[in-house]
Amino acid sequence: MRDLSALPKVHLHVHLESTIRPGTLKELAVAHGVQVPDKPAAFDGFRAFADRNSLTRSCLREGADFERIAREFCADEAAQGTRYVEVTFTAASHGERIGDFELPLNAVLKGLWDGGKEHGLQWRLILDHSRRRSVERAEKTLELAKRHEEIVAIGMAGEEKHSLAPFREVFVRAREAGLHLVHHAGEDAGPDSIREAIEIGGTERIGHGIRILEDPELTSQTAEAGIALEVCPSSNVALGLVPTLPEHPLPQLIEAGLSVTLNTDVPDVTGTTITDEFTRAREVFGYDDATLAKLASNAVQASFAPEETKALLRKEIDGWLRSAEDA
Repeated sequence: MRDLSALPKVHLHVHLESTIRPGTLKELAVAHGVQVPDKPAAFDGFRAFADRNSLTRSCLREGADFERIAREFCADEAAQGTRYVEVTFTAASHGERIGDFELPLNAVLKGLWDGGKEHGLQWRLILDHSRRRSVERAEKTLELAKRHEEIVAIGMAGEEKHSLAPFREVFVRAREAGLHLVHHAGEDAGPDSIREAIEIGGTERIGHGIRILEDPELTSQTAEAGIALEVCPSSNVALGLVPTLPEHPLPQLIEAGLSVTLNTDVPDVTGTTITDEFTRAREVFGYDDATLAKLASNAVQASFAPEETKALLRKEIDGWLRSAEDA
C-alpha cells in the first residue's frame, strides 16, 4: 500500500477557525482571557458543536491572531500532502464581532500568502455566512469577497433548518460578480435542503450532502449533473450526525455514482488530518489505492483551481498511483 501522506491532495471543505493548533488556541485563550472548554467526547448534534465553536472563535481578537492561524494552517496542510486548498473563513462574523470588517480578512490573507509561499501550498479562500444570520451580513460577506481576487466563492453554512430563500438576491449578485457558490446542505437536514441549495442557491458543490440518498431521484439528478459532494466522515460522526464511522454512507454515496470528495471540515474537533481521512477510508471501508486516488482526483475536478493547476495535480496523482509499480 502506498504512503497516503504522499498522495497529492486537494482539500475543499475545511473551516480555518477549526484548524487552530491546540497549543496556539491555549496561548490565544490565555492572552485574551477566554476560557475554552475541553472538547467533549461527542456532540449531540450541530447546535452543541456550534456553541462550542463560537467560544473557539472568541479567542481570535487581533490581526496577529488571524494571521498566525492562517500561516500555521498552510504549514500543517502542506505536511499532509495537500497541494491546493480552498479554505473557508467566516470573515464578516469576525469583523462584526471585533468592530472592524476589514481586519480579520486582511490578516488571514496575509497569513495565507506568507504561509503558502513558505510551504509551497496553493490556496484560495471561500467566505461563508450562517443561514440563521441576517441578509445584511450576507451582503457584507459578498462585498468583502468582491474586493479580493483570492476569494473564489461564498457560501451558506450553519443550521440547515433555516431556508436559503431570503438570500436569493445575494446569490444572484455573487454570480454576476463572477464568484462561485458553495453551500452546506444535507448534513443536519434532509434532501430538501440539498434541492434548495441547488435550485435557490445555485450551488456548484454540496458541503456534506450525506442525506441525499434519502431521495433517489435527487441522487440520480445530482450524479448526472456532476455536482460534487464535500464529504467529511469523521466530522459527521463527531457531531453525532452518523452513529459510527463503519455506518457512514460514504460507500453508498460512491456506489450511487456521485462525485465524492474527502475532507476534514473541523479538524480541531475530529482530531484528524486530511491524510487521516484517507487512511480511515482505507482501513474502515477497505478502499484500495486506485479508489483513493479517484477520490483525490474528484477533488481536483470539483475545485475552482485554474485548468493548468488541475492538469498538474492529475499528473501528480497518477504518478503516486504508479509509484509502487515503478519501484
